[in-house]
Amino acid sequence: MRILTLCHWVLLPILVALPTSSVLGQNVKNSPKNESKFEQLLAEKRKLNNVITSNDRYKIQIFSGENEKAKKTILQFKQEFNDIEATIVFNTPNYRVWVGNFKTRMEAERYFTEIKKKYKNLLLIKPTK
Repeated sequence: MRILTLCHWVLLPILVALPTSSVLGQNVKNSPKNESKFEQLLAEKRKLNNVITSNDRYKIQIFSGENEKAKKTILQFKQEFNDIEATIVFNTPNYRVWVGNFKTRMEAERYFTEIKKKYKNLLLIKPTK
């Protein structure tokens, strides 16, 4: 009985250690096969994260309607106000042009009065997530 116990204490750790010693960690040679695709996906993820975090900010809606008119409106806006970002958002059934990414309502209202001189139907909005 003592021999069996001695075997358990000596042989069991050895038997467990031998197979695990051949298990290797990650090889340095392993790398993504398509690094360019990986970088592209990472860039897209970063863009999405910026959009998600900016949803708690104020925006000004300058247009709501058809796709072609929304594209024309955003091009015209970017020519007049090149320092303010603008995006087109599809919200069934209309395309909407949202401009700005303002931290406070006061900042948004200041730009609101400036943009109102060129565009008549404006809405100050705070998009929900």
